[in-house]
Amino acid sequence: MKTLIRAFFRTLRIVLGPVMLLKERLTQPAGMQRAAAEQAQVDQQCQSLALYQFSTCPFCIKVRQEMRRLSLPIEKRDAQHHADHRHELLQGSGATQVPCLKITEADGKIRWLKDSNEIVAYLRSRFA
Repeated sequence: MKTLIRAFFRTLRIVLGPVMLLKERLTQPAGMQRAAAEQAQVDQQCQSLALYQFSTCPFCIKVRQEMRRLSLPIEKRDAQHHADHRHELLQGSGATQVPCLKITEADGKIRWLKDSNEIVAYLRSRFA
């Protein structure tokens, strides 16, 4: 029974995944316009951020759409297909839950935000 359930959800992901990615592409928000100096400063601040995500996760899509809206060049790390990223996510945050934003503070401390609503709120408060 367990094998049957796994096969069902795997098939569902295979069928719905491309549809979700197409919807994401077709509904991309326009990016925020900033002055060149201000955007350069935002770009530099984004170097301390990394988003661990799955390509077809609806919550990850929500975060990526907000990143586009705010014009944030945050590094995206695929924790689904890259074992190194999945292992780093598990070691750092204690779970393989995505989306997860890794925030490296100026003093070297690392924080992990695991909820899409918290990530979006953080990005808006810091960059909007």
